[in-house]
Amino acid sequence: MGAEVITVSCDTKFVHLAWQKNEKELAGVRYPMGADPTSKLARMFGVYDEVTGLPLRGTFIISPDGTLLSSEVNFYNLGRNIDELMRKFKANIYLRKKPREACPSKWKEEGDRTLAPSAKMVGHVHEALQGSKDP
Repeated sequence: MGAEVITVSCDTKFVHLAWQKNEKELAGVRYPMGADPTSKLARMFGVYDEVTGLPLRGTFIISPDGTLLSSEVNFYNLGRNIDELMRKFKANIYLRKKPREACPSKWKEEGDRTLAPSAKMVGHVHEALQGSKDP
């Protein structure tokens, strides 16, 4: 879909190599794994916990022009959902083409119902999604 995917952790490149070689969940991974052993990047993105000395799990979608489009930060023991990440990614691609629309939480792909944000929409999102009212 034209995206560049990079994972970054505060581990070293040697730890990443061990993960890629031994963890079967990473068997098909073909994107770069960046090392941030000084936690400089984790601090820059606001996911470094100074109390524990550990980074939280952050996921960021950044547009080609450098605009932060989506961010999600999970606690250490909560994994991320690739289906939800892909939904957000596809929604941001769609919204680049249609910036006057909004993709509701159940939007999954182009062709799904979108919304046209307006003052009339406030308090009537459910009806708009059902198609029973045109705010």
